[in-house]
Amino acid sequence: MHQAVNQSKAHLLIVDDTPENLILLSRILAEKGYAVSTANQGDRAIDIAQNIPVDLILLDINMPQMNGYEVCEQLKADKRTREIPVIFISGLNDVLDKVKAFSVGGVDYVTKPFQLKEVLARVETHLKLSILQKSLESKNEALNQKNQELAHTLEQLKSAQAELVKSEKMAVLGQLVAGIAHEINNPLAAISSSARNISSFLVETLQELPAFFQSLSPEQSDRFTDLIARSLQEKPAISSKQKRQFRRSIIPQLEAAGIENADWFAETLVDMGIYDNIDDFLSLMKIGDPRHILLIARKISELQRGAKTIENASASAAKIVYALKSYSRYESSENLVNASVIDGIETVLTLYQNQLTRQVEVIKQYENVPHLLCDPDALNQVWINIIHNALQAMDYSGKLTINIKQEGEQIKVAITDSGKGIPPENISKIFEPFFTTKLPGEGSGLGLDIVKKIVEKHSGTIEVESVPNQTTFTVCLPTNLKPTYN
Repeated sequence: MHQAVNQSKAHLLIVDDTPENLILLSRILAEKGYAVSTANQGDRAIDIAQNIPVDLILLDINMPQMNGYEVCEQLKADKRTREIPVIFISGLNDVLDKVKAFSVGGVDYVTKPFQLKEVLARVETHLKLSILQKSLESKNEALNQKNQELAHTLEQLKSAQAELVKSEKMAVLGQLVAGIAHEINNPLAAISSSARNISSFLVETLQELPAFFQSLSPEQSDRFTDLIARSLQEKPAISSKQKRQFRRSIIPQLEAAGIENADWFAETLVDMGIYDNIDDFLSLMKIGDPRHILLIARKISELQRGAKTIENASASAAKIVYALKSYSRYESSENLVNASVIDGIETVLTLYQNQLTRQVEVIKQYENVPHLLCDPDALNQVWINIIHNALQAMDYSGKLTINIKQEGEQIKVAITDSGKGIPPENISKIFEPFFTTKLPGEGSGLGLDIVKKIVEKHSGTIEVESVPNQTTFTVCLPTNLKPTYN
């Protein structure tokens, strides 16, 4: 691209096969301070324009060998000369000649015989226009370069923000590892214990079952089956005190039926979950070796309960592993999917299961809300930051209320804790990056800043209201979600 030139030092090329015209124009333009080169034929003009800087060309049309139209076409076809403005000067005065001059790339047309003032005025005007155009091109190029730099910087910021979100997620995950390990160990221990009991039953009892059932009459066999079925019925958990009360209430019934060792039978029945309406089973305790019959019944019910325990423990461990996998995964924020807000919050609660002790009452008020087109991993980062802060604010003791409902075209998630609250002077600062009231090492001050950015990228809003014993973070997300990630 040609550099912008000072108009008074512009270099002009005059092309004309008439010597008088060359001399006249050269002298006048030189007197005006222009540098002037001349050529009396087309190929010579092209050679000059291609090898020395030329800022404007005055070009005749009727010339031997190569006319002005052909010269202009070749100049415009060469990237070295295509930007040089060409003013045609010709004795041809037909409209079609002028139209052709403009069609091959000319910027102006002066008819011979010409007026010197007119030529000077046109040269001056087109040089100014050329200088202005080159200045605009230079600025446009600089602007494009700036835009490229800004775009690159924006990509770097997006990448840095993504890394920051991942870093924050991993920091929270690190704080949860011990609790998660404990939560996984619990179901593993239950599985291990139940497996040992099942193995013991199979070794000790399985071989004697055929002979045992043959010793029972059809009626006794039915009673035995009913006893096991009653033992396996779902019942609410009872306390040790309630167990003692049930045993005391059963003993008189057993004694009245003439059953010896009533204390042992009562304790065994209660352990099997049978503590009322025992009349149907009294006949089993009056035949052969009733202790043996009841022991086998208890072992069979424990076998089935053990299998159920393994099933429940496996589901619990799988739920924790799924929650951990869901939270630790980080997909590109461009991968938008229809996801459930409730499922996301339940994933977070599973991760915090160990810290949601008996001292924390979780109150779930969930309405049936639609799925959202969103980045579920990013939204999970929102829920985990808010819930984590809520638990810390309560010192892991109090009420955590999660309310999810639809209001018009918005899904509203309100998370309330019964902690000490946020001082009024800090309310306006909590979403600022690096602002934190936590002790060193407990927080970076980036959590809520990240939360706010994620919510806003989902076209949503987040607000906080706080008084002592009640702090509520409210996130509103539109159901016709149009995230601004792209």
